[in-house]
Amino acid sequence: MKPSRVLVLMHESLVPPASLEGLSDKQIDEFRAEYDVTATLEKAGHEVKKLGLGDNLSELRSIITDWKPDVAFNLLEEFQGIVTYDQYVVAFLELMKLPYTGCNPRGMMISRDKALSKQILSYHRIPTPGFAVIRKGQRYRLPRKLKFPLFVKSVTEDASLGISQASVVPDADRLKERIQFIHEQTNSDALIEEYIEGRELYVGVLGNERLRTFPVWEMDFGTLPDVMAGIATRKVKWDRRYQKKHGIRTGAAQNLPEGCAAYLDKLSKRIFRSLYLSGYARMDFRMRPDGSVFVLEANCNPNISSDEDFAHSALAAGIEYPALLEQIIRVGNNYQAAWRADEE
Repeated sequence: MKPSRVLVLMHESLVPPASLEGLSDKQIDEFRAEYDVTATLEKAGHEVKKLGLGDNLSELRSIITDWKPDVAFNLLEEFQGIVTYDQYVVAFLELMKLPYTGCNPRGMMISRDKALSKQILSYHRIPTPGFAVIRKGQRYRLPRKLKFPLFVKSVTEDASLGISQASVVPDADRLKERIQFIHEQTNSDALIEEYIEGRELYVGVLGNERLRTFPVWEMDFGTLPDVMAGIATRKVKWDRRYQKKHGIRTGAAQNLPEGCAAYLDKLSKRIFRSLYLSGYARMDFRMRPDGSVFVLEANCNPNISSDEDFAHSALAAGIEYPALLEQIIRVGNNYQAAWRADEE
């Protein structure tokens, strides 16, 4: 790809320094993806401008108008402190007729609303755990079809926010406590779903109309299931000492049942299209010991630091990190947003 002007969008607190010298792993982890993307694109010869956004779009508009970037590389995960507001920034990019990487606004809205996305998946007969939504401030009665243990999480928050060992509840009393916790701590509705015991599998998807999937990846919980539930809590995902203590790691899924990889490939593409996604995404699954598979959720714009699952699974498919970023940009440039019809 020829050198381009790339405007990299990120949260204002995550703008990385020019050098990592003298910083600890914990400090670097805060902005790992932002640093990896900008440093890699700069090394590839692109002209890169970093823009940290908090609650104001005026600077974004000025840069688009004056600097005239060729594409925006979107690393935002929230806007104005609200997770679901990053879709409006992407909608603004469409209004400004600027190509961008990652998911379109409609796909972001649908996939970020876990209840809505599960309803759509159920409509398409895509297997997902039985669920119910408990609205904030409303009394509820547990549907009889749901059986304990249940898993409780926020309808909208991501990155394992609000998820801990207490998220798996064995009875009605614990369920009530956890629902109240989600309502108060995340200020959102609570999603309760049947807890699926088994292997946790991930599939990365890249593309718009034509889709490519990467090898099936797996979260190995190490010794954790010996003492508690094997679930992807925030500590499991981000705490290096906790990971080392329990031997938690991710890697290519081994010894899958015959035909499972092909089935997950096909299923991941169906999910991607059913939720109107574009760009790139990661599908999260649980597989029971009997081989039955359930989709937990679809994550648009997953973490793409060089040391995360998406990049590792791409590498297993023969795509090195610089080439992965180039492909993500190419897919973004090729996305047929509505404004492109006016230019044909």
